[in-house]
This record gives sequence, structure tokens and C-alpha cells, in this order.
Amino acid sequence: MRRAVTAAMIGNATEWYDYAIYGYLAVTLGGVFFPSDDPTVSLLASFSAFALAFLIRPLGAFFFGPLSDKIGRQRSLSITILVMAGATFAIGLLPGYATAGVFAPIALVVLRLVQGFAVGGEYGGASTFAVEYAPDKRRGMWASWLEFGAIAGFLLASGLVALLTVYLPHDAMVTWGWRVPFLIAGPLGSIGLYLRMKLVDTPSFRALEDNEEVARAPVRDTLTNHWRHVLICIGIVMYSSIGTYTILTFMPSYFSETLKTGAGSAQLLVFAAGALLTIGIPAAGILSDRVGRKPLLVAAALGYAVLAYPAFWLMSLGSMPGLLSGVLLLTLCQIPILGTTTAVLPALFPTRVRGTGVSIGYNVSHAIFGGTAPLLATFLVDRTGSSFAPAFYLIAVSLVALIPVLMSPETAGRPLREE
Repeated sequence: MRRAVTAAMIGNATEWYDYAIYGYLAVTLGGVFFPSDDPTVSLLASFSAFALAFLIRPLGAFFFGPLSDKIGRQRSLSITILVMAGATFAIGLLPGYATAGVFAPIALVVLRLVQGFAVGGEYGGASTFAVEYAPDKRRGMWASWLEFGAIAGFLLASGLVALLTVYLPHDAMVTWGWRVPFLIAGPLGSIGLYLRMKLVDTPSFRALEDNEEVARAPVRDTLTNHWRHVLICIGIVMYSSIGTYTILTFMPSYFSETLKTGAGSAQLLVFAAGALLTIGIPAAGILSDRVGRKPLLVAAALGYAVLAYPAFWLMSLGSMPGLLSGVLLLTLCQIPILGTTTAVLPALFPTRVRGTGVSIGYNVSHAIFGGTAPLLATFLVDRTGSSFAPAFYLIAVSLVALIPVLMSPETAGRPLREE
């Protein structure tokens, strides 16, 4: 079990590294692929391409989710990482707008769509794989390591971009420096693919194969018989995804463009947030095995409702202590969510359609809420002229999220659903 979860975690980290790079380079990519006299227009165009990848994710979910329920979790996960790494590596080879004109942003958008399609199958397959291997009494702890891997991927991307931003002159970063993180995806993807190819599928799925009970129409089964749990999944992922992408993707540009913090300092602040997440997520997973998943999810929602405004007030002070305190305050609210959801979501569905149910609910929610979070937050700041606007967005979302959280069943310590 330890080997299976570790390999899934490393593969997950590799794939989310690929996906996160774009967000951390949004400002630079805006100038390279969407040049404009107004930096805000370039940034909005860059975040629009970021959001488009999320819109294609449900298509990937409807493809890879059922695939994992038909041919197995391990095979599906191997395909997703291969496609993701290839698309990310190709972005690093693209010419900029100054060289290729309109072809450059079109090619970038196409490759982002390929990334979105691949990642549409990642979380559903990986979370199902980890949860089906984990023992009931320690499912929260083992499942949290998958989210740890995802944040580690974000952290690796953030740290690499921070180093490049600090040590490379601006002209070098615009000319060739931005390509380096994308090109590294090639060897990283090869490592992740190798690890996943060595895995054995979960006991739960192998039992379905042995009994000839593998679902023939998992999408129809899921949407007909388990639609209520799909809606609960969408609602829980709503505030999880908005919080994650506000902290890890929106904040670098918010610090540098709105609060006028240096680009290097902005990346280091987000790196600090990611580091706190990697420490807190396993702890939250362990705690959820003892006190339950729902108390932590409720606490996180209430935390955002109470602390989002003070966090943005601290950041508005502009000092490094204020900036760091503000972003870490938001991060503390996010930890209980990320530490528990990987155990919560797969447990909503029976084995036959687990990959399909989680993939659809997770990615539909990310398409609607997560992918648009940086774009909407940037738009709100630009239109209102207030640096506090994203705080009110987080408050509203967290209060709405209490509804699906309270409607969800408590699954800590209980066996996974079989039927």
C-alpha cells in the first residue's frame, strides 16, 4: 500500500507541476503571447487562456473517469500523465507573438486545452486509486498524501519560477527564461510515467474484474443513480478550488500588479504559502481520521468567512510582514479542506462508478469555479478599484459551501461503498 500511494503521489506531483507552471508565469506569458499597451489587458488575456483549460476539463473527466472504471485506475493514470507532460513540454518550444504573430497565442491555447483534457482524468483516477488502497481507519491520512503531492507540484513550479525571476534579468526571462519550467516537464513526466507503469491496480477494481462486475455504462449509471452525490461533490470542490487557485495562482499577479510587490518577492510569498500547505495537509488528514471529515470542512468554511477580509487588510499594508501574515492566514483556512477532500469525495460513490463520479463532480466544479477564480478576482479588482474585492468573493463562496458540506455523509472510519 505504501508503495502504491507513494507512486501515485509522485505522479500526481509531476502532473500538477505541469499544470501549475502557466499560472505562475501568467504575467510573463501575457507579455509574450498577448502583448498590449495595458498590462492589465495582457494579464486578463493570459488568465483567460488559463481558464479555458479548465473549461475543457469536464470533457477529460467524461473520457478518463469512465475509462478508469472500465480498464482500471492504473492504466488510465498512465495515459493522463503522458498526455500532460507532452503538452507542457511543447509549450516550452512555442515561439512568441513577436515571432509568429497570431499563431503563437492560438498554439498556446490549443496546448492548454490538451493539458486541461489530460488533467480532467488525473484527480478522479488518482484519488480513487489512493482511497481504494487505504485502510478504513486511516483513509484520511493516506489520502491526504495525494493532495500533498499536488501541492508539492505547485510548490516545485512556484519555487522554480521564483528562482528564475530573482536571478534572471527581465529581458532574459521574457526571451527564454519562461521556457525552462515547461521543458523540465519532459524528464519529470518520464519519471512519473515509469512509476505509474509499475503499479498494480487496486484490490477493489481487481475484485470487480474477477467477478465480471465492471461497469458497462458508468456515465449513465452515475448521472442516473448517483446525481445527488455528484452535486455534493461539485459544491465541496467549489470552495476548495477557489481557495486553492486564489492562493497559489492569483496571488503572484495580485502581489506584483496590484500591491506593487517585486515579482521575485511575490513568488517567494506564494512559495511560503505552499510550504505551509505541505506541512498542514497530512496533519489535517490524520486529524480527520480522529474527529471526522465534516467538522474540519465546516471549520474551514467559517474560517474563510471570518478571516478573508482581515487577511486582505494585512496584505494591503504592503509590508513584508503584512503580506506574509495575510497569505498565511488564508492558507490556514485552506489546509482543512485539502487535508480531507481526497478522502471525502471518492467515498461518496460505489466502486463501479467511483472514478466517473469523482472525475465529473470534481472537474465540472473546477471548470465553473476554480479556473475562473484568478480571472474573476483580477476582474473584480480592476472594476472596483479595491484590493479587498477578492475577500468578499471568498466570504460568499465559503458561506454557500456550507450547504453541500452539511449535506454530505460522514465517512471517516467507515468502509467504502460497494453498491
